[in-house]
Amino acid sequence: MASRPPILIAGSGAMACLFAARLADQADVTMLGTWPEGVAALQHDGVRLEAGGMETRHQVRVTSDPLHARGARFALVLVKSWQTRRTAAMLAECLAPEGTALTLQNGLGNLEILREILGPERAALGVTTMGATLVGPGRVRLGGSGPTYIAQHPRVDPYLEILRQGGLEVDVEEDLASLQWGKLAVNAGINPLTALLRLPNGALVEDDHARRILGDAARETEAVAKAIGLRLPYRDAAVQAEEVARRTSANRSSMLQDILRGAPTEIDAINGAVADAGERLRVPVAVNRTLWRLVRAAVAAGAGAR
Repeated sequence: MASRPPILIAGSGAMACLFAARLADQADVTMLGTWPEGVAALQHDGVRLEAGGMETRHQVRVTSDPLHARGARFALVLVKSWQTRRTAAMLAECLAPEGTALTLQNGLGNLEILREILGPERAALGVTTMGATLVGPGRVRLGGSGPTYIAQHPRVDPYLEILRQGGLEVDVEEDLASLQWGKLAVNAGINPLTALLRLPNGALVEDDHARRILGDAARETEAVAKAIGLRLPYRDAAVQAEEVARRTSANRSSMLQDILRGAPTEIDAINGAVADAGERLRVPVAVNRTLWRLVRAAVAAGAGAR
């Protein structure tokens, strides 16, 4: 029997667990994480995935020491954006010279950090529309299925079929910037509002005030993308954000999950990044800047209460 190809997954949260579960039957998966409770749960029970009303368990290797993953040729980066620099430094200790790290993270700036630390030839860009909710350490619930897009990169090509065999819909794109900003516009509308209001995605379109703010944030992001020279992969960012909120109505966004457990959020890489880019380009971004400030204030207030 042929040996299974090794895949390293950086992270131990919701998306890392989801991809690990999907790939565990096709590949020899090692998870590299720094969350002690998550690492302990994964070592004891493997990944527990809830999907379609059933729970399945998937055994994986787990470590918090990059030296135990030395020689990795392919790594999926599925940590929060504020963890990217630390994760890139860990990957620098274990990624093979010819290895590649593929980021499937939310927000902007992750690829640039990976390129800075690992070198441009060892970093690749992807965008995923998969969704997941972390139920507990090592336990994840499928929040929604959708395609994963990967920019053309010669070192990633050998792993595309493995990803597809794991039940992932994978497409290769020459230029992912439009898709990246398309996802960013949706996240800029949905994520901060769900975190601030502590509501699931679908509740945002049931309240007129929340729906209007969601649309304003998404359209500001679209305007910034146009100023950069990008056309988003849909006609209207506000309409798209509303459609995604309805389609994922029961989901708790990753930012809401972070707020509820008192963890740092990705607000800087989402609304903060939009606001910074808009201000540089002289595009109005008042809603994104306000949402950035409100989430930062909510995180600070939560930290002060603990």
